[in-house]
Amino acid sequence: MSTSKPDTLSTSEHLARSASVTGAATLTSRILGLARDQVLAALFGAGNDMDAFIVAFRIPNLVRDLFAEGAMSSAFVPTFTRYLTLHGKRDAWRLGNNVLNALLLVTGVLVVIGMLFAEPLVTMYAGDYASVPGKLALTVRMTRVMLPFLTTVAVAAAAMGMLNSLHHYFWPALAPAMFNVATIVCAFTLVPLMPAIGQPRIMAIAVAALAGGLGQVAIQWPSLRREGFRYRPIFDRGDAGLKQVLMLMGPGTLGLAATQVNIFVNTLLATSEGTGAVSWLTYAFRLMYLPIGLFGVSIGTAVLPAVSRQAATDDAAGIRDTLSRGLAMMLMVNVPATLGLIALATPIVRVLFERGHFLPADTGATAAAVRLYAVGLVGYSAARIASPTFYALGRSRVPVLVSVGTIALNVALSVTLVRAMGFLGLALSTSIAALANGGVLVWFLRQRLDGVEGRRLTVALVKVTCAAVVMALAALMVDRVMNTLVPGAALPAQVVRLAASIGGALTVLAVTAKLLRIAEFGEMLALLRVRVQKLLTE
Repeated sequence: MSTSKPDTLSTSEHLARSASVTGAATLTSRILGLARDQVLAALFGAGNDMDAFIVAFRIPNLVRDLFAEGAMSSAFVPTFTRYLTLHGKRDAWRLGNNVLNALLLVTGVLVVIGMLFAEPLVTMYAGDYASVPGKLALTVRMTRVMLPFLTTVAVAAAAMGMLNSLHHYFWPALAPAMFNVATIVCAFTLVPLMPAIGQPRIMAIAVAALAGGLGQVAIQWPSLRREGFRYRPIFDRGDAGLKQVLMLMGPGTLGLAATQVNIFVNTLLATSEGTGAVSWLTYAFRLMYLPIGLFGVSIGTAVLPAVSRQAATDDAAGIRDTLSRGLAMMLMVNVPATLGLIALATPIVRVLFERGHFLPADTGATAAAVRLYAVGLVGYSAARIASPTFYALGRSRVPVLVSVGTIALNVALSVTLVRAMGFLGLALSTSIAALANGGVLVWFLRQRLDGVEGRRLTVALVKVTCAAVVMALAALMVDRVMNTLVPGAALPAQVVRLAASIGGALTVLAVTAKLLRIAEFGEMLALLRVRVQKLLTE
């Protein structure tokens, strides 16, 4: 696919189209992610095994988010796009091979070190698990099994960066679904076999993590080969592009660290809040993260290559226009998502998870955490759009300083609120920190770009908030009416009630958005109709 194609489209149309392609793939991945969580909740509930798995996976996953996907993508995509735009594919492929081999080397060393020091690392992170017989030892064993996941996902992230720069969005966005597929398959096939080989049932899910990491690489590789990429075992430490990526990755790690480090800190504090707290927070965050993955990440994925190309040609007006349109799209979907999650948290959690070992008490605790996590949804998504933009502009210091400040704020709030509210205080502190992170980043971008069409964004925010409030009230009213019309605790009745509440809420949102003449809503609906028509005619 030619790198000049986006120039034939308007900025709004290109962003919406790229985000919609990414969103479609991400929707598939997130649906599978919910199915994965449903399977895990039914098999393990919010007990000691699930707590141990979450902490064991959090360690390689944190390094993955900071190093392999977050910082590497933000440093690599602008550099790769610049090479592609100014020098062509040959030089870009050489850079890609250099980066891939550097990742293999660095992550390989980290994996070995992690395996050697897994026990003191886990003890430092979740020392309170030692009070439950076998829980700490199980966490250490699973940590060692899952650490190579870091290397597989580092390679997958590099492939994703190259494909996004070449305007391929579907397969990279679908890649994380391989982890979900692997988990579901292993849950049904390996979990029953584990006791027969002397392993706890939860160890099957650790094996699934490795299989999922390999799957993320495998699903993207054919698209890279079709574009002409061939892996070469080259590692030129003197390569200018590699040096630029590595120089950006250091501050990039800190600049994108806020959300992940805050989650890490909260998990650390939650380990002392008793059995179930870690699992409740994790289930809640994954549910809240669905709209972020669908819209914040999708729009951010579309914005970054576009801004990188505009930065390579010093197109300041184009960068400003791209960013403001991306933020407006994000507000259109995430503000209603925030109020929708707050209004319907309990029935959503009940329908998705309350079965098997996941009890009504788990539903209540998880739903309460969902409401508090949802408060920060706009902040999370704004940061996913704004932070990488600084790296495309070559201004990495700002997101680093903002991230450090946000982490400090979250730690202070977490320590204070956990004493007053228990594990729920951790969810609230994360949301407050996320809002601060996103808000400050956008403010600094506004200073750097001499504006981000603030009046347009303010009008859009006010209109979307009004529409979302009406939508949330409608959701609550429909939920109350449906509980009277369709009573009962059976799953079909719950599904009918929830479907009616969500359907009614979305209908009210659409009508209200039209009455308020919210332009972004109309643009997204028009694009959706075009895509549906294409699917029906193909």
